[in-house]
This record gives sequence, structure tokens and C-alpha cells, in this order.
Amino acid sequence: MGRIKLAIADDHKIFRNGLKATLEDCADFDLVLEASNGKQLMGMLNDVTPDVILMDIKMPEMDGIQTTTAVKQKYKNIKVLALSMFNEDKYIVDMMKAGASGYLLKNAEPEEIIEAISTVYNKDYYFNEHLSITLIKQLAGNNQPGSTQSLADFNEREIEVLRLVCQEYSNQEIADKICLSIRTVEGYRARLFEKTRSKNLVGLVIFAIKTGIINV
Repeated sequence: MGRIKLAIADDHKIFRNGLKATLEDCADFDLVLEASNGKQLMGMLNDVTPDVILMDIKMPEMDGIQTTTAVKQKYKNIKVLALSMFNEDKYIVDMMKAGASGYLLKNAEPEEIIEAISTVYNKDYYFNEHLSITLIKQLAGNNQPGSTQSLADFNEREIEVLRLVCQEYSNQEIADKICLSIRTVEGYRARLFEKTRSKNLVGLVIFAIKTGIINV
């Protein structure tokens, strides 16, 4: 696999420089574009097409929401990863509705930024761990395509545990509810992460929605 071509759109030069330093340390990435606002970025895309754009939400002339909408209309294969100081549901929902594939706070650790870029590039969605279950369900319902995954490899007990996990029951509560030991529930939960190839609760919820285990 070739290097992932990246673009940064952010009106704060100091932040762009810090982000560039983080990305340059990763051999898998190639920074091909840098813009200070959405209008400038759109002009640059006529000549160079990145794989992933790291998009600030608050920018002059064209903000991140407007720019993401324009990018997805003209360049459907470009992935957008939203970056913002704001951890508010409205901004997250607006960016995802515009077509972003993920959302990160600007104070995210370098490791999380790198993971998010790789995740959205590989045709997936990346959500911050702090999102509420309610918001995850809303985003998944609005943005996720039909599932290509099958429930054939899951038994009834695993599906039952997954459904309860998505309802925000703790391991102990699940154990009490279905008369299992907490260690057994922990084992089921670990297998669910492995079988769904999910790294966090967000992935489990999205899988459950896409396969119809739970309804939005």
C-alpha cells in the first residue's frame, strides 16, 4: 500500500505547524496540501487530490462544514477528518451530515490522530471515545451504509450480550441479568471486539446498528 496523501485545512498556522510535525514523523503519510481556509483548499484540489483532509470546523471565508459539503459533492472518494476545539454534539452532527468520516478534538494525542487517519482511509469511521451512546446511534443511523457484515459467526448468547452492551449495561449488570459470571461476560465482550474488528464501544454500537441487532 502506498503512502496516504494528506491535506490540512486550518486557519491557525501554529496549529498547522504542530500537526505537520506530528504527521512528518509517520512514514505512512505524505502531506500534499496545506490551506488556511476552505476556499483556498477548494482551489488547490483542482491540481492535487489527497486521500484524507484534516478539516478545521471554524475557518474564515468557508468554514469546515461548508467545505466538507463541497468536497464530498465534487470528490466523493476523499475522506474528511474533522478537527476542532469544540466537543459539542451540534458540531459533530453537522460535520458528519456534511460527509466527514470522523471527528477529533485538536488536543488529541499524536497516536490518536495517526490512528484516526488510518481508520478513515481504510473505508471506516472514526469517532472520539467521549461521544455518548445516543449520539453514536444518531450518527450511525445518518451516515452508515448498509452492512456488508454477517451475523452467521455469532451465536445467540453473543448477540444477546452485544445488545445489552449497546444499552450501556455494565459487565456486572449483564452478568446479573442473564445469570452468568462476570468473567464469562468479560470473555463474551472480548470475543465481540475480536469478531466485529472493533477497537472500542463505538465500533460495537455501529456494528449492531448496521446488522440490525439494535434499532436507531
